[in-house]
Amino acid sequence: MEDIQIIDLYWARDEGAIRETDSKYGGFCHRLAMNILHSFQDSEECVSDTYGRCWDTMPPQRPGSLRAYLGTIVRNLSISRYRAFHAQKRFSGAEVLLSELADCVPAPENVQRTVESGELGELISRWLEGLGAEDRALFIRRYWAGEAVKELAGELGQRPNAVTKRLLRLRESLRKSLEREGISV
Repeated sequence: MEDIQIIDLYWARDEGAIRETDSKYGGFCHRLAMNILHSFQDSEECVSDTYGRCWDTMPPQRPGSLRAYLGTIVRNLSISRYRAFHAQKRFSGAEVLLSELADCVPAPENVQRTVESGELGELISRWLEGLGAEDRALFIRRYWAGEAVKELAGELGQRPNAVTKRLLRLRESLRKSLEREGISV
């Protein structure tokens, strides 16, 4: 079923929307949640909560890309769940991802102002647009989708150490780009 038809089902308050969403995007949502949480049960709960959030937000929302809409919701729910569990010292799966980005995002005292103005997202998007397709995909797959370096290296036919160095150079490039734009890191 096409995305527009699935969205129409949500708008019609037809419960088949959730079945169709799971059929088409269930694997994507589960993989994204697992990359962050590393727990099947917690990932299942986040995906289920994602479908509930879609039900609650459509209408009035009518997303242009159902995949991106779902990805954003499941990722945000997974990160929130991770943070809650991490605060309880249950596990540390996404800690590495967050620590890798710590040196190239704004300092905590500037994050609120930067995010509220929408400036940070625009600057990162422009920086990503300036990258080659392979570097852009690598950065997004690592830091948005949370994919493991070892998995990415295997797909690229490179050693994990080489991919780690490449990611380091990309983070450094992002940091410099943000600093040129006046964003304190």
